[in-house]
Amino acid sequence: MKSETFFSAAENAEITQTIQEVELQTSGEVAVMVVEQSDSYPESRILAGVLIGSLLALGITDLLLDDSLWGFLPLAATFSLLIAWLVGYLPMVRKIFVSGARLEEMVREQAVQEFFKQGLYKTRDATGVLFFISLFERRVWVLADQGINEKISSESLQAYAADIASGIKEGRAAEALCLQIRGVGKVLAEHFPVRDDDINELSDQVMYD
Repeated sequence: MKSETFFSAAENAEITQTIQEVELQTSGEVAVMVVEQSDSYPESRILAGVLIGSLLALGITDLLLDDSLWGFLPLAATFSLLIAWLVGYLPMVRKIFVSGARLEEMVREQAVQEFFKQGLYKTRDATGVLFFISLFERRVWVLADQGINEKISSESLQAYAADIASGIKEGRAAEALCLQIRGVGKVLAEHFPVRDDDINELSDQVMYD
């Protein structure tokens, strides 16, 4: 799925409005980003190609080539390359060959990179919060700047992320995202109430890769 079509126009507007409502109560800055994937996972294509290609070659060799090693080797090489190429167009198959821990780590790393790339570290009071959604991995990461991390633990932020991920699986991504943005907003308003000279430092629109 293309990231820019993940939310409908109406859902994009609802998320933007939710961010604006939250930021009326706090000096914190909320941003949302959706990406298609956090890594290309090239090893998944290699593993799929070698494993599936070798099994196919083994079956054909057994049935048609009298278990010939010299028949098996070129078939295995050919099928491995073909399957590796084909799996590149089959994300759900490719995902089978990537561990959950690697998916989790790459989403976390990409969230950190986007946090800095999008300038969330530049807010006046170090109160930027990024809701990062990576579609291929079906994972969400919530990342906050130093000022917020002193008040809200990383575990608490990831609890918000887990609720959003559950909402995505249930087909109510925008609803779950807005609910958790409001949840984080309440905590932000408690620790970082809006200031008289508050300015909007980050875009309220959903960002896409």
